[in-house]
Amino acid sequence: MPPNTTATTGDKPAKSGRKKGRKARLIVLVLVLAIIGGIAYGAYWSISTVRASFPQTKGTITLQGLSGPVDVKRDGNGIPQIYASSDEDLFMAQGFVQAQDRFYEMDVRRHMTSGRLSEMFGKSQVKNDEFLRTLGWDRIAKQEYDTKLSASTKRYLDAYAKGVNAYLQGKDGKDISLEYAALSFTNDYTPQPWTPVDSISWLKAMAWDLRGNMQDEIDRALMTSRLGPQQIQDLYPEYPYGRNKPIVQEGQYSELSKTFRQSGATGSSQSTGTTGTTGTSGTTGGAKGTSGGTTGTTRSSTSGATGSALTSQLGGLYNVLDNVPTAVGVNGQGIGSNSWVVSGRYTITGKPLLANDPHLSASLPSVWYQMGLHCRTVSSSCPYDVTGYTFAGMPGVIIGHNVNIAWGMTNSGVDVTDLYLEKVTANGYLYDGKVRPFKTREETIKVADGSAKTIVVRQTQDGMPLLSDRDDELVQVGKKATVNTAAPDRGDGYGVALRWTALDPGTSMDAVFALDKAANWSEFRQAAAQFDVPSQNLVYADTDGHIGYTLPGKIPTRSSVDDGSVPAPGWQSKYRWTGFIKQDELPYEFDPARGYIVTANQAVVDKAAYPYTLTADWGYGTRSQRIADLIESKIKDGGKISTDDMRQMQLDNSSEIAKLLVPKLLKINLDDKNVRQAQKLLEGWDYTQESDSAAAAYFNAVWRNILKLAFGNKLPKELRVKGQCLWVDKIDSTGPVDDNTKVRECGQRDADQAQPDGGDRWFEVVRNLMDKPDSDWWKTPKSGTRPAATTMDQLFARAMIDARWELTAKLGKDIDTWSWGRLHRLFLKNQTLGTDGPKVLQYILNRGPWKLSGGEATVNATGWNAAGGYGVVWVPSMRMVVNLADLDKSKWINLSGASGHAFSAHYTDQTSKWAKGELLPWSFSAGAVDKSTSDTLVLKP
Repeated sequence: MPPNTTATTGDKPAKSGRKKGRKARLIVLVLVLAIIGGIAYGAYWSISTVRASFPQTKGTITLQGLSGPVDVKRDGNGIPQIYASSDEDLFMAQGFVQAQDRFYEMDVRRHMTSGRLSEMFGKSQVKNDEFLRTLGWDRIAKQEYDTKLSASTKRYLDAYAKGVNAYLQGKDGKDISLEYAALSFTNDYTPQPWTPVDSISWLKAMAWDLRGNMQDEIDRALMTSRLGPQQIQDLYPEYPYGRNKPIVQEGQYSELSKTFRQSGATGSSQSTGTTGTTGTSGTTGGAKGTSGGTTGTTRSSTSGATGSALTSQLGGLYNVLDNVPTAVGVNGQGIGSNSWVVSGRYTITGKPLLANDPHLSASLPSVWYQMGLHCRTVSSSCPYDVTGYTFAGMPGVIIGHNVNIAWGMTNSGVDVTDLYLEKVTANGYLYDGKVRPFKTREETIKVADGSAKTIVVRQTQDGMPLLSDRDDELVQVGKKATVNTAAPDRGDGYGVALRWTALDPGTSMDAVFALDKAANWSEFRQAAAQFDVPSQNLVYADTDGHIGYTLPGKIPTRSSVDDGSVPAPGWQSKYRWTGFIKQDELPYEFDPARGYIVTANQAVVDKAAYPYTLTADWGYGTRSQRIADLIESKIKDGGKISTDDMRQMQLDNSSEIAKLLVPKLLKINLDDKNVRQAQKLLEGWDYTQESDSAAAAYFNAVWRNILKLAFGNKLPKELRVKGQCLWVDKIDSTGPVDDNTKVRECGQRDADQAQPDGGDRWFEVVRNLMDKPDSDWWKTPKSGTRPAATTMDQLFARAMIDARWELTAKLGKDIDTWSWGRLHRLFLKNQTLGTDGPKVLQYILNRGPWKLSGGEATVNATGWNAAGGYGVVWVPSMRMVVNLADLDKSKWINLSGASGHAFSAHYTDQTSKWAKGELLPWSFSAGAVDKSTSDTLVLKP
């Protein structure tokens, strides 16, 4: 035992959830490694090596720094509930327990957020580190700790770090995790002590993956090389307010907009507020305009900055962004979530029910960590009695409930980022006709298998990092970027800088602890106001029967010349942000008359009724409206909703695009009997995407081919799948060359991030074009024996043919053997060595596949990218249903398990249940926790 970590029970330290089969599995592991890697290598990977890092979950451990004993009670799934008599003991124990289960994951995360991955994984990560150092997440986190956070939050962060370090004390890498044992063959890396800043930095990674419309901003600019303004507008249609309702339909914004209209103001007006406490007020400006300005680069939602050189520049930027390691999502692509709350008047219990399932990229272990934090006696000195989901590496609970309230989160998608072109000179950058010097700093990147590298980071005076410094291509194409005559001489070219709310110090960590102890709606709103980055939709319910919604966050306002949709000219101050929306002017609802609130990344408010533009790039409301319809169908004629009804809604597999297209597809005449046989699968299909459904498999293949033929083959190479090559019209700096010259272009994006991805934006695109059956979008050339198409029906027929033979190649000619689950599979991969490590390590660390139901833009959102294939890209990363009438009857599930140790019984013990849509009991009260406890560990001073 390491110093200060001594077992004092008479029995040997017990391990959680030991199974009879574990020893056999470990022996098999050793034999496999011995065969593959050689006898000496296999001998090193002994049973003791594999088991060395498993946590002690019974008995007693002494930890210096505790003021009193702490009980850690784990249930049969290894989920811990912690009981302490002081708040600092509670969070110190949280740090110790999370490190027991997940320290390797925590260590990788902090190296990512600080731009130090090269220290662990070598020179392959230098480019990532350069980019992350340029963003400077850890520097901002340090400023938050030093200048923004409350004294109590800093105490909790310090206590948490103390607990993590108590776990680390005296341990070698192999004693912490199997991954460290693997790293030791090529790297003498030793984990360093945990710091409070390491915990804060993770919120920056979370904010990066939930950063709003930055990818749409890039994509629209990239499209200008091949598509005209109207074509781009076709691909970014207006939000269908008349069909898919926004979140807030009755609420605070109504009075605000009434005053706004009475004043005669317009969307381009400006007003100035008084700067106050961070997170509650600030300087406000007018809403975004709806069109770009007339000087500098063109900036609008349809045309954007023009020129092939600029297109290439932004393509280079995308490549840099694409290489940033995934934190909690698919690098901003496809991020979504469901959360809804139903008033007690519509529930069986008479009290509210609240459901949440955030949609994030699949990882192993899951991004979430389940636990409970309980003060033995709740008081002002120890105010916590809370349970739910948090991140390993961060104290507190992010989503869950306490004894009084419950809350859920979905990404709001508001526009909190802007890209700026900068006229860079030898002495700085141009701003309103004058050259300003950059702020600079040096960053030294240590490399595990090579020499250290020093980079210079440049920032504008208002703190925007110059991202183009991190990619040579950006420098070269910046010399050729096409802008209009009002722009400054290109000289050495244009750079690209980023303005992002998360690059300002904030108070989100304060918000976490305030949410955890909030006792009512007022305290909840006050707590939420401190959650400045990332901006989230928060739904609320309490044991008194109230429900609510609030949109917190630091959300910028822009002048009338700037709508935030494409990169702006940085040399003109009028394109800079004008301020931030005051917290008391952000939308919320409390106890709406309709009796429920749904948030699923749809528009927050109707744009006609709200004076500020939050974004033009909402999700299109397919999931949210389906959830609302399910609720309405359940409560009509006096029906009531149960906890299990909420669970069943989470599993709804209905395809809204299938409802639109299948009637049309069934009317198409097909000559090939094999294709007609596949077409017949759609007859009588109920549009649900069960894993065993052959109809779902065929329809999704047809949908994928419709998108490819109508749109995908017409997009620029920067948006298409890497390696997929086409002969396309030649283009030059002015656009397509009209001389029938063809060139071969190959796609440049990873398959899980290419376009068209098939989400509900594309549902809306196709819905609008179905009224235009002769649109140019429906035209596609002949390919081999496949016929050309000039109308919608002809393209649909071609897609049905292509889909039949695609599935024949993938699943076999016999359609009786087809199923959606054979195509739509989930693989869980360790995000470091399980992705890029030796094959034997990938075999050890990864799990799967699971055949899944659900699909893109369904409530059961097992997302897939139609441009790249059918495999599962992102998932409901957890599911929960909170019963406010009896909190012990709440239910929850995680994607993987509590443990990050590859051969722990709790590594993926929840995954099969998750895949089936099952939920686990969620004990909260002391009596319920005791009843469900399997192992108890006492931490004593």
